[in-house]
Amino acid sequence: MKRLLLVPTSIALLAGAIVTCSSGAGPDSGAARTYRLGFSATPPRLTIQSVLQTIEAWRPHSDIAQITQGVPWRALLADTSAAELVRRDLKELAALYHGRGLPLIIQIDVTDGLARDKEAPELVTLGRSIAEPAVQQRYREYVAAVDSILHPEYLGLAMETNLVRAIAPPSVYAAVRTIAAGGENTLIAQGSVAKRFISVQVETAWGRLPDVGHYVGIDTDRADFPLIRALGLSSYPFLAGFANPSDVPVDYYARMNESSATKLPMLIVEGGWSSGSVTGATSSPEKQALWIKRQMELADRAALVAVTQISFTDLDVSTYPMTPGSILPLFAQLGLVDVDFHAKPALAEWDRAFARPLQP
Repeated sequence: MKRLLLVPTSIALLAGAIVTCSSGAGPDSGAARTYRLGFSATPPRLTIQSVLQTIEAWRPHSDIAQITQGVPWRALLADTSAAELVRRDLKELAALYHGRGLPLIIQIDVTDGLARDKEAPELVTLGRSIAEPAVQQRYREYVAAVDSILHPEYLGLAMETNLVRAIAPPSVYAAVRTIAAGGENTLIAQGSVAKRFISVQVETAWGRLPDVGHYVGIDTDRADFPLIRALGLSSYPFLAGFANPSDVPVDYYARMNESSATKLPMLIVEGGWSSGSVTGATSSPEKQALWIKRQMELADRAALVAVTQISFTDLDVSTYPMTPGSILPLFAQLGLVDVDFHAKPALAEWDRAFARPLQP
């Protein structure tokens, strides 16, 4: 399976300028849903106008918003205060969401979202590491500022921890554990009311990595991050050998919560199904629509609290900076609309779910 992507998150800075093999039965169109639905501000093209147009386009289809944010390591380590960075880069975006009545999910990425076996590119360039106490201190300051200034309902402290553990050097995973624990303790000390979470990669938990082939679960993640109050899920089944959405088990998400005596609120914080064929996966707009329908069945089975995608639109990759060999093109067609905001069939399936009443 290809490594999974975190779409570059610097887009949020621009806005500051303004899922058993049973097929399962779909819910009745009038049945209440337990989960809010939403997207991030990631635009089709890297312009401020495109960011704002994206938010306006998905607003009628959403009742929650999310920000996926890498740590601004270079600025933090150059002695720019965390509070200054959060106010400059994210405060207006969060205020925009809250002003429109949207609860906010923020997840902070501490490794490389394009390659989970590596540390964040900025840190690598600087010759620094999240294993360093000084770097961990800057992270704690940043997390504290995000919480106190932006007031998210859910705050993610590390992403795809099981995938990091599976493919990164043990020292990287150990540092992720340490840095997230420090962030949790900082938030507890300042009386944060945000629901702290880490995200896990669902395909990794189901053993879809090469040479695994069996369900491995997330017990280690639950044990290694004991203070979390919610669980984020990352899921791209089209890259994990599932040829059709109907092949994805109906307990695909629910099983993440079944092995622990303490059930956590669960939310999809990234994922999707490409509307076009990519290396290693054959797809179509119709297949993507079938996935959205299937995903809502999985969400109902698991009683999720949120289902979000980073991408509402497709990505014009020619406008995104890419290193040689980047896997960004694998994720360029996850949007429910294309780069010019023309709806795909998947948007109608999303809207069928959105039209259902939200369970109080």
